[in-house]
Amino acid sequence: MAGRTRGRTPGNEGRTPTAGWTTRRWLSTGVAAALVVLLALGVAGGWVLARSSTLSGRVIDVDTPALVAAVRLESALTDQETGVRGYGLAGQPTFLSPYHTGADNQRKYTGQLRALIGGNRAAVADLDELDRRMEQWQQRVGRPVATAPSGAPVALAAQRADEGKRDFDRVREAAAHLQQTLQLHRDHSRADLRSIGVLRNWIFVLIAGVILALTAAVFAGLRRGVTRPLEHLSSDVRLVAAGRFDHPVDPMGPADLRQLAADVESMRGRLVHELEFTDSARLQLDEQATELRRSNAELEQFAYVASHDLQEPLRKVASFCQLLQRRYAEQLDDRAGQYIGFAVDGANRMQTLINDLLAFSRVGRLHTESSSVDLEALFKRTADVLSIAAEDSGTELSHDPLPEVTGDPTQLGMLFQNLLSNAIKFRSPDRTPQVRLTAGYDEDDGLWHFAVVDNGIGISPEFAEQVFVIFQRLHTRESYPGNGIGLALCKKIVEFHGGTIGIDPEHSPGTRITFTLPGSAPTAVAAVAEETQR
Repeated sequence: MAGRTRGRTPGNEGRTPTAGWTTRRWLSTGVAAALVVLLALGVAGGWVLARSSTLSGRVIDVDTPALVAAVRLESALTDQETGVRGYGLAGQPTFLSPYHTGADNQRKYTGQLRALIGGNRAAVADLDELDRRMEQWQQRVGRPVATAPSGAPVALAAQRADEGKRDFDRVREAAAHLQQTLQLHRDHSRADLRSIGVLRNWIFVLIAGVILALTAAVFAGLRRGVTRPLEHLSSDVRLVAAGRFDHPVDPMGPADLRQLAADVESMRGRLVHELEFTDSARLQLDEQATELRRSNAELEQFAYVASHDLQEPLRKVASFCQLLQRRYAEQLDDRAGQYIGFAVDGANRMQTLINDLLAFSRVGRLHTESSSVDLEALFKRTADVLSIAAEDSGTELSHDPLPEVTGDPTQLGMLFQNLLSNAIKFRSPDRTPQVRLTAGYDEDDGLWHFAVVDNGIGISPEFAEQVFVIFQRLHTRESYPGNGIGLALCKKIVEFHGGTIGIDPEHSPGTRITFTLPGSAPTAVAAVAEETQR
C-alpha cells in the first residue's frame, strides 16, 4: 500500500495538466460549464413554454369562446326577427317573447364579444358593422312593429315586409362574416400552437440529450478526479479503523484530498496517543468501580446493622429501664421515675429516627419495581390507615377523581400517607379540619398535577424550601410530634418518579402542597368524573 501510493505522489513526472487541481476547482469548472449550457437551454425552453401557454390560452380562453358567443349572438338576432314577424302577422303579445329574450341576449353576447376580441381589429370592425345593420333593422322594422297595438295584425309589418327581409338578410351576412373572421383567427392561432409545439418538442429533446451528456461528463470527471483518490484514502482509513493504528495514511489525488489525508494522518497519531491515555484512564475507572462496589456493599451492611444491631441495644435500654421502674418503683422517688421516662422516650425516639432515616435512604434503591398504580385505591387504603386520626380530629377527607400512574406502589403509598397525615396533624383549632387531594392533567407538559389542600395552620412563605430539608422542623416536638423527615421523604419520592413538589405561597388559610407525576391523558378519569357528577 505504501509503495503504491508513493508512486502516485504529486512530485512524480508524467502528471496531467489537471493533476494540481483541487476538488473545488474541478467542481466549480464543471458546474459553471453545465450551468451556462443549461441556462441557455432553460431560457429557450422557458420562452417556448411561455409562447405555447400564451397561444393555448388564446385558443381556449379567447378564440373559441368568442366564436361560440358570435353563434349565440346570431341566434339572438334571429329570435328577434322571428318574434317581430310572428307578432306582425297575428298581433298576439305572446309572439313578442322571443323578441324581448333575443334583445337581452344580444346585449349580453355583444358585451362578451367586445371583451374577448378587443385586440382583434378585424373582428371588432365586423361586430360594429353587425351592430349598425341590426340597429338599422330595429329602427325601420323591429321597434315600430313591436310597439304597435296588439289584438290585430300589424299593417306596418305587411307594408315593410320586403324591406325588413332585405335588411335582416344583411344582418345575417354581417353575422356570418363575423363568425368567418373569428374562425380564421382561431385557425391561425391553432396553426401557431402546432408550430410552437413542434419547436418545444425539439428543444426538450435537445435538453434531455445535453443533460445526459453532462451527466456522463460529470460522472467521468468525478471518477477520475475525486472517487479514485477517495477510494485509496478510504482503504487506508479502513485499515486504521480495523485496529492497525500503526498503518500510515499516505496523501494522494487533488491538493485538498492530499491535505485531507495529511489531516487524517495527524488524527491517527493523536488517536494512538489518546488510546494510550484511555487505557490508563480505563484502569483507573475499573479501580474506582471496584471501590464503588465495595462502598455500596458497606452501605448495605451499614443499613443492615442500623436496622438490626443498632436497634437491639435501644430495645434493651428501653426494656430494662421499664423493668427497673416496675421492680424498684417503691425505692425510687418521683425524680428517678422521671429520669427513667426520659431514657425510655429517648430510646424510642432514637429507634423511630433510625427507621425513618432508613426509609429515606432506601428511596431509589429498594422497592424500585414500576407498575400501574391505581391512585383511587391507594387513596382509599391511606384514608383507612389514617381513619382513627381523622375521626379523633374531626377531619373531613375528600379527593378528586384520581388516575392510574406508573410507579412504585409502596413509595407512592408513603407519599400519600405523609402528606395526608401532615395535613391532619397541623390543623387549626379555630376551624373544622378539611383536607382535599385535587388532580388535573396538563397537556402542555404531559404531567398530572396534584395538590393536597388543607385549612390548617399553614406554612410561611420564607420556610417554603426549608420544610423539604431532612430533619428541619418549624415546631417543637411537644407541640407537634415527628422527626422532620416526612416532607423530605416526599420530595425524594416525587423526584425519583420524575416529578416536582413545592408549596403554594399564595394559598390561605392553610397549606397547599403541589406535586406532579408523569402519566397518560385522562381518558379513563374523565369517565369516572362524569359518573361521579351524575
